[in-house]
Amino acid sequence: MRLPTHRPPIHPGEILREEFMRPYRITQKELAERIGVSRNHVSRIMNCRKNVDADMAVRLARLFGTSPELWLNGQTAWDLWHTMHGENACELETIKPVHLSG
Repeated sequence: MRLPTHRPPIHPGEILREEFMRPYRITQKELAERIGVSRNHVSRIMNCRKNVDADMAVRLARLFGTSPELWLNGQTAWDLWHTMHGENACELETIKPVHLSG
């Protein structure tokens, strides 16, 4: 997986909102009811305050005819970018790779 270097990837919640809910004209309430979660759960994902986990990825994939990997890969890209560019980025740079001695 290649990550963008200068800007964060798009959070899967934003993809859900812009690429699926808007075109299908589905409200948060309707989405929540269709996939069996609370409206608050959907709202938190859409507002990038909650991660898409495996359970949610399967629910969204089933509803929209996508793969769970679409949602999980988006979340992984988001998580990795923010880890590599977040508050611990400088600390991570100090980790030295190990090498096999031959």
